[in-house]
Amino acid sequence: MASTFSAHEIVEIGVQIEKNGYAFYAEVLNKSKDARAREIFEYLKEEEKKHIDIFADILGSIHKYEPQGAYPEEYFLYMQALASNHIFTEKDKGREMALEVNGDMEALDKGIIFEKDSIVFYEGIKTVVSDEDQKIVDLLIDEEKKHLMKLVSLRKEMIAGG
Repeated sequence: MASTFSAHEIVEIGVQIEKNGYAFYAEVLNKSKDARAREIFEYLKEEEKKHIDIFADILGSIHKYEPQGAYPEEYFLYMQALASNHIFTEKDKGREMALEVNGDMEALDKGIIFEKDSIVFYEGIKTVVSDEDQKIVDLLIDEEKKHLMKLVSLRKEMIAGG
């Protein structure tokens, strides 16, 4: 398959995903009454902030892709269509999802799902970028995997702690 997308657009989507993750954890932090859960959500919120910074650094290191041809707007519409299946690509969706959460464990479970969805999204999009840009997408995947492992560990800790 020919390369269709550049890493620049993918990283821009990644930044939006992380911003929504930050908003999600900030909101569930405000709703939580449990001290340990609040500590976990604060940690996760800060992790999302770190991811925003990491992705912004990556974004600053790559050039913005300007599609050639008569239909550049179709390129960007297609890119958005691919990303639209990921719930955290929509602006303000993180906060909306947090407002629907009933309890700390549900919030943590949703966080795990979001991280898994992000990994699946990046793995899928990796097949339509150049070999060079695949390395950048791999950096995004590595960050999401680290976050997922931490979430799973924190979930086990919450269960063990009652």
